[in-house]
Amino acid sequence: MNKEEINELEEGAELNLDFSKLKKVVSGSDEVIPVAVQNSETKEVILVAYTNQFAMEESFRTRIATFWSTSRRELWIKGKTSGHTFELVEARVNCEQNSLVYLVKPKGGGICHTNNSSGAPRNCYYRKIDLDDGSLINTNP
Repeated sequence: MNKEEINELEEGAELNLDFSKLKKVVSGSDEVIPVAVQNSETKEVILVAYTNQFAMEESFRTRIATFWSTSRRELWIKGKTSGHTFELVEARVNCEQNSLVYLVKPKGGGICHTNNSSGAPRNCYYRKIDLDDGSLINTNP
């Protein structure tokens, strides 16, 4: 995906969901489970990522939310380059033990790698779907 396509995906008004993501993850060689990441103070869902055994153990050891990047196939320490890390406050597992929830405290100001037009960081769920026409509405332009 080129920079223009990424920008349209992240900032555009067209709904273009990647329904093949899990198929790619499942058919790949990575053994991962999804992790919903929630702000421990506001209870806002920040993002959904994946973890493997190593990333999970690293999260628990360092108390910094760490994931497995299924696209790059490498350890992903959230905020390593930006400084916007997530302090891991609590981890929960579902009844079938096939997904996790991390409750975190965002550190360094940002949550998402995107910023609004003023340059301020925002969370990853900054667009809502218009239920009538399916278009996207940016709630934090």
